[in-house]
Amino acid sequence: MLRARCGSAGKDDPALAYFDKGGSPIRSALNFAAFVVIVTASFCFVPAALAQQLPIQQTPAQPGIVQQSPQATTGTITGTITDKDGNPISGAKLTLVQGTPPSREEAASDDEGRFTFANVTPGSFQITVSALPFADQTVSGVVAAGQMYIVPPITLVLATVNTTITVEPTAVIAEREIKVEEKQRVLGVFPNFYVSYVANAAPLNPKQKSELAWKDAVDPVTFVLIGAIAGMQQATNQFPGYGQGAAGYGDRYGASYADFASGAIFGSVIFPAIFRQDPRYFYKSTGSKKSRILYAIANAVICKGDNGHWQPNYSSVLGNLASGGLANTYYPPQNRNGVALTFEVTAVGIAATAGDNLLQQFLIPKLSGKSRKHEPAQANASP
Repeated sequence: MLRARCGSAGKDDPALAYFDKGGSPIRSALNFAAFVVIVTASFCFVPAALAQQLPIQQTPAQPGIVQQSPQATTGTITGTITDKDGNPISGAKLTLVQGTPPSREEAASDDEGRFTFANVTPGSFQITVSALPFADQTVSGVVAAGQMYIVPPITLVLATVNTTITVEPTAVIAEREIKVEEKQRVLGVFPNFYVSYVANAAPLNPKQKSELAWKDAVDPVTFVLIGAIAGMQQATNQFPGYGQGAAGYGDRYGASYADFASGAIFGSVIFPAIFRQDPRYFYKSTGSKKSRILYAIANAVICKGDNGHWQPNYSSVLGNLASGGLANTYYPPQNRNGVALTFEVTAVGIAATAGDNLLQQFLIPKLSGKSRKHEPAQANASP
């Protein structure tokens, strides 16, 4: 019956030939059913078994692609950090910020530049990457529960350093230094404005030279000192043409103040402005005692120019000459020796300057508290 259904094709079919063995239709039917079961089992179970034994080929994770893990309630964020040449950056600091109010978590990249934040709360996030000398960089994204968020490769570039340099005008610096000098007093009383304890003090402009001279000329202590000088001249009857009594003392006082004022005007203002020279004495804190003595004496006839170089002190010498010449107009006639008086006043002025410099170098700093507070004057090398 079966062969009748199969027709003539059954003659050459090995399977049907197998069922035809024995000649019984019932037996042939049972054998065919067994064959169908075996073939079906082969197609259903063998591939599954092979799938369990053979490794599964997975597509490598790409940046931004999220891998699913349905059982997890938190997410994972991972990525790599490199420089512009593709070299991994290790030890970079990463700060993960999430939520409101923001929560923070920190991590660091490993030797291959990789980083991972595990057990991340689902939601949006922001990561800031810091690694000197590179510029900071920020990335953001959204991670869901059970997902691994792969951050696109982070490339850091060298930071650009913006340096702002503020240059103060020389006049502003000099004005600030003058304010300090105007507070200098010996024993806290006697003005000592014309001494700089700053090695590279800013040069004074003509206006500042005038202001410093005026400050010294109108200081109350200056008037007291001039009065003491006039009193000694009165006591020794110096310049007898002035006579004695109040009138004689007044004339001597006026002449002494005129000497002081004219010396300041010519030697500390007019000629320093013309020759661009600094009228101040620059304290020398280094060197042997002998070199400092020579330095102090030499500064009576040399000075520092506004350009910072040492040069002959034309201002002081000519200032003394001008002051001496002017003295011939107000000294008593019998004391007006013309050229002799002029050069006498000039010589006295130079000698007085040298003596004052020696006091400034060795004694006055101790009396004014400057012996340990001044700035080293390395620039004031012995001329």
